[in-house]
Amino acid sequence: MAGNSENKPGRTVTSKVTALLDAFSSTRPELTLNELARITGLPLSTTYRLTTELVDWGGLERVEGAGYRVGLRLWEIGSLAPRSTDPREIAMPYMQDLYVATQENVHLAVLDGHEALYIEKIAGHTAIEVKTQRGGRLPLHATGVGKVFLAFGPTTLLDEVLATGPHRYTPHTIVAPGHLRRAVQEVRRTGVAVAREEMTLGTVSVASPMLNDNGQAVAALSIVARSSRADPLRLAPAVRTAALCASRALNRLHRKDQI
Repeated sequence: MAGNSENKPGRTVTSKVTALLDAFSSTRPELTLNELARITGLPLSTTYRLTTELVDWGGLERVEGAGYRVGLRLWEIGSLAPRSTDPREIAMPYMQDLYVATQENVHLAVLDGHEALYIEKIAGHTAIEVKTQRGGRLPLHATGVGKVFLAFGPTTLLDEVLATGPHRYTPHTIVAPGHLRRAVQEVRRTGVAVAREEMTLGTVSVASPMLNDNGQAVAALSIVARSSRADPLRLAPAVRTAALCASRALNRLHRKDQI
């Protein structure tokens, strides 16, 4: 029960605060006090006290309808993190070039556990509407960026994902172990991943890795377009070129930092 969690051994004030912040996500950007208490397992009184302190500090903001959302103070602190080899900062010029050339959605994602975490996005009014947003997460096996991480990420990652029993999101989602392994091998061979209507019907994703000097994917760059009008073979060279340029910039800065 929620009321018992206050007395759980080892649950510090810090862990309670981080639990409150972790309750928010791209699918839950706004939460009420009762929802925060339910998700975190904290007593309502504790939830109220901590959220009030977080609002006073700027970590949370009150919204209309007795709800809360993440405040600008957290973004302000996050921006202080070292940025010299931040893939978002490095990739942005190439993402902008890619958008200008294609007028399609351009995404940048990093690997977080068994999910792709989207950290940047460029979209125009003529591009197809997609589920992805900054801070959002999608599965690895059903997305272009996810297949990049399966091909160029940790060696055990594919086996771990297969062990979880990949979910079939559409009739086109590749979930059979043999088929997924062959798809990942093709990504390793070509440096380009394609996911056609695997996550959402009507869309195609073409992705390529930002690689470090060890050949591991630091991030994945992708285009998401309408499958009815987009030819992956036409988009692939542009995505691959942008990712290679971003990789070179990333490694150049990394080597400079080590001097």
